[in-house]
Amino acid sequence: MFRFSFVTLFAALLAAALACGAAHAEDAPYASRAESTPEDTAAIMQLTKDFSAAIVGKNPRQLSSLLVNSGILFTSPMPADGIKMVQEKYDVNFNGVAAGGFTQFAQFIGMSPKPVEEKFYNIKITQDANVGWVMFDFEFLIDGKVQNYGVETWQVMKGIDGSWKILSVVWSSHFNQK
Repeated sequence: MFRFSFVTLFAALLAAALACGAAHAEDAPYASRAESTPEDTAAIMQLTKDFSAAIVGKNPRQLSSLLVNSGILFTSPMPADGIKMVQEKYDVNFNGVAAGGFTQFAQFIGMSPKPVEEKFYNIKITQDANVGWVMFDFEFLIDGKVQNYGVETWQVMKGIDGSWKILSVVWSSHFNQK
């Protein structure tokens, strides 16, 4: 009986000590703190507004000016069942990420006979020095009707001239059934 009580007491003390240590560790500073400024965050937010305006204005040249280059990752990865179908029928190396996404998108925007728009909601910006991440919910509209929606993420970087540019664009797609 004495041994059981000692073991129980020891376990309780050990658990309490570990809990205190864990609580202290959460409060302790760590080396990886993001270096962000209100000016950079505002400039990144402006990038989202400029992107949206270029789509509404059907201006692919303006849209391309917001990118690091036109060869960036710009895609909505295909779901697993779609990847499997393409691999079985056409291309054993297909991984669901198509090349040339931006150029195709820019051409679509520039040639669309109907109004196009992308609306952003719940924009979250994380920035650390010259790199940033933008995440938001979106709706893509053609002629005022939602065609697809999802979550979109951008990686952005600050260039030597101080301007923020888009380094990658990846989004999920849910097609409107209406």
